[in-house]
Parts: sequence; structure tokens; C-alpha cells
Amino acid sequence: MQVFKFGGASVKNAENIKNAASIISKYKSSELLVVVSAINKTTDRLQEVVNNYTKGQGDPFLALDVVKQEHNHILCELFEDRQAPVFDDIANCFVEIEWILEEEALDSYDYLYDQIVSVGELLSSKILAAYCNQIGIPTKWEDARDYISTDNTYREAIVDWELTEAKIRRELPLILDEYVVVTQGFIGSTSENFTTTLGREGSDYSAAIFAACLNAEGITIWKDVPGVLNADPKWFEKTELIPELSYTDAIELTYYGATVIHPKTIKPLQNKKITLNVRSFLQPEQPGTQIRTTNQTLPVPSFIFKVNQVLINIQPRDFSFIVEDNLSHIFNLCHLHRIKINMMHNSAISFSVSIDDTGEHVDMLLEDLEKRYKVNYEKGLELITIRYYNQETIDRVLVNKKIIRELKDSYTCQMLVKELNE
Repeated sequence: MQVFKFGGASVKNAENIKNAASIISKYKSSELLVVVSAINKTTDRLQEVVNNYTKGQGDPFLALDVVKQEHNHILCELFEDRQAPVFDDIANCFVEIEWILEEEALDSYDYLYDQIVSVGELLSSKILAAYCNQIGIPTKWEDARDYISTDNTYREAIVDWELTEAKIRRELPLILDEYVVVTQGFIGSTSENFTTTLGREGSDYSAAIFAACLNAEGITIWKDVPGVLNADPKWFEKTELIPELSYTDAIELTYYGATVIHPKTIKPLQNKKITLNVRSFLQPEQPGTQIRTTNQTLPVPSFIFKVNQVLINIQPRDFSFIVEDNLSHIFNLCHLHRIKINMMHNSAISFSVSIDDTGEHVDMLLEDLEKRYKVNYEKGLELITIRYYNQETIDRVLVNKKIIRELKDSYTCQMLVKELNE
């Protein structure tokens, strides 16, 4: 039994959807569950709908119409029969959003975000499933919300693993005996049947949930890169493919910010010893990267870059020491404002963190910190992490950059830097 996950780029237009279906067709004789992300940029466009609706930034119906047109264009390229049921299925998805927009926005932003943005995955999965059936692949569309149960933490829902596994193992094996199952990433459902999402880029995590609960032999994430590279190609001209990774190294890379795999994805697979393959949908014949139990260490240094960082330096107002109570309070505030700490350093009288600049969340965190501490901060920084570093790799990334903070251990070097011309 295999689980495939297709990201937004792999289904961004009619040609790519045909390519995804072609890949699926080669594995249709085996038990196969396919998890699909929203079509490229759809999540961002639906977030714009939410912002327009809740914050009065513009007309939400006009923003929604852009998404409609993009999906209808794809439909018309894939299906000659304009009476095909998929046209009504897609139209009904948009009607559900319109019903929300016709009412006054009284619910919380996070709740409304999940009800509207989650539709992106419903749209893409319905289109892919319908096209697979059209070309002769016996396919059944399944709603992930019927299987993945979560709490009510909207936008960052926590999975109820016991209930989720019970649902998946009770229903899906029988369906997989007869069909390729196409479902959605990113979304789940509360006990009250309200839609939740698992965090941005959470479709990888969804695929891992299904794979773990089904005891799959393997999971393949299809991307527009040849596998896991030692650096993001948008930062480095010359990158190297890493053919094999241990679960531990993969978890470390995702923890420090590598974007090729979602951070929550690895652990459920490691627990069940399920191999994770990262392969290119552009070159599906290539083996890509395997992540599994292995003693193999990273064959080359790996570079992770995070821009738009904020360095926050925190000191007690009475010039006393930074003690456990202070740290507990600071961490609780970060959790409250959904701030992830990317780097931290403490001394006797100060504690500093590097975090992503998430706009108003950071502003609210700073406001709360200043009630109790003396706070200084600096924005516009860049965090560089090198796994299995040496001095040559450090020198390579510091051209025209000044180090603001630096942390090193045996395997990892983290440097918070700014451009010298600033």
C-alpha cells in the first residue's frame, strides 16, 4: 500500500494535472491513496478573500471570482463535456463560500479562515479524481474531514490520533481494494463537524497521517525539485541532491526551516518505519531522495536560509537575573501569539530570540513583553543554518554580511546576519 502526495505546483494547471494522473496510472494496480494540495496560489488567493471579508480590505466576492475563473479555465481544458458532474461539484464548493460571505463576519478570523481556505483542497482533489476517472483509472473521491479528527485549534489543529486511526482503518482499506482513493491534504474536522486546517503546508503532514494509520509500505511526495537538495535553488546556483537521509537528519533540517518537507511529517513515519520518498513530478523516472532508518549521515553540508527575521532582546526591568519564571513566561507568550522561535540565546541578565516577522502577531508579542521587560528588537535580518558545517561553508554564506548572533554545536552552525550595506 502506497500513499502519494501531490503539491500545489504539481496540479497548478491542466497539463500538470494530466501529468499527475499519468503518474497515478502507473501505480493503479496496487493499493494507492493520493493526497492533493490546493492548486498553486489558491490558498493565498482564498486568504485574500478572508482578509477582504473580515478586515474590509476589498470586495471578497471579486477576490473569489479570480479563484473561480482559474479553476473553471482548468476544467474547460480537461473536460470537453460541459455537462460533466465535476462542473456542478466545483460550482457547489464556491456556493459554500458565498453563503459565508453573505453573512456578517461575526466569528473569529481563524475559524473563518479554516472554513474558506480549506475549500482549495476540495476543489483540486475533485478535479483530479474526476479526470482520473475520465481516463479510465477507477478512482473514488473521499473527504479527508471524514477521517482526520482534530481539536478546535483553528489554523493549527491538533490531530486526535486514536479517533483518526480508528476511522481510517475502519473505512479506507475496503475502498482501497477497488479504487485509487483521492483525498485532501491540510484539512480535518472537529467533533462538531467544523472544518479545521493543520497549518500552512500541512498537506505533507496529512499524507503522513494516512500512511501511518494505514501502515503503508511507503509514501512519496511529488515536487518540482529532484529530491531533497543541500540548499534551496533560489539561494544557491549549484545544489546537490541528497539521495538518502536518516529520519533524524530530516527532522533536524525541517526544524531549522528546510521547506522541502513539512516539519510534522517525519515523526509519524519514523514511528512506523515507513520510507518517505521525495521525487520530481517533472522527472518521475528518477529515484529522488529516500528518508528512512539508516546510519548514513548527510554526505554534504546543508544550508537553510530564513529571511525576514526579528531579533528580540529581553531583559528584566529591575536588572535582576533571567530566571526560570521569566523564561516560562516568555515561552508562554510566544505560544499564545503563535510565534515559533528559530534561534535563542540567554545570559544571566538577558534572553534573545530570532523569530519570523509575521506582522501583527509579532507586534502583539512585543506589546505583551514590554509590560514586564525591557525589550529591544531589530527587524530585517536573515537566519542562516548550516548542518555539518566547516569554516569554508561559513565563509561561503557571509559575503557582504555581518554576524549579529552566532550559535554552534558539533554539527550545526546558526548565524543571524544583516547586509553590510544596511
